[in-house]
Amino acid sequence: MIKTNNKEPNILVTGTPGVGKSLMCRMLSEKTGLVWLDVSKLAIEHECLEEYDEVYQCPILDEDKLLDVMENVMNEGGKIVDYHGADFFPERWFDIVFVLRTDNTILYDRLVERGYTGKKLEDNIDCEIFQTILEEAKASYRTEIVHELTSNTMDHVVDNVNRICQWIEQWKIDNQES
Repeated sequence: MIKTNNKEPNILVTGTPGVGKSLMCRMLSEKTGLVWLDVSKLAIEHECLEEYDEVYQCPILDEDKLLDVMENVMNEGGKIVDYHGADFFPERWFDIVFVLRTDNTILYDRLVERGYTGKKLEDNIDCEIFQTILEEAKASYRTEIVHELTSNTMDHVVDNVNRICQWIEQWKIDNQES
C-alpha cells in the first residue's frame, strides 16, 4: 500500500455505460461524505467537449482539458470519480479502482431503455463481453488496486457500497498520521 497525505481516499468507479456506476457513486457519496465527481457532467460544465461523433451520437471528450480541470480537485483527496473509461486518468490520483460488471442480457435491456441503438448499443455490449474496461483498468493501474464488482441487482449495489465503505474505513486506519 502506498501511503498518502490525503485525509480521505480517491476512488475511481468505472465500467461500461449502464452498469450502475452513477447509482452506486451517489449512494456511496451519501453514505461516506466523499465528493462524487460525475466526469460527464464536469466535461459539460467546463466545456471539455469537442466536435460531435455522429456514429455514437455524443460529443468527443477533450481529455487534456478535463485533466487540467480535475488536477487540483483530485489532489485534495476524498473524491469518487465516475466515468466509463479509465486509461487516461493519472495513476497517482487513485487509491483504489472499482470496475462494475453486469450480465450482458441485463445490460442490453438497460441500454435499450436509455435509447441506445445500432452500433452504439452493439459496441457497448461487446465492450462488456470482452471485459474492455476491466482490461483497460488493469493495464492502467497497479493490479492490486483494481477490483471487479458485480452490479446486476439493487442488492449487488447495496453490497458493493457496504464493501467499499469497509475498505474506506480500513484505508483511514492504514493512513493515519503516526
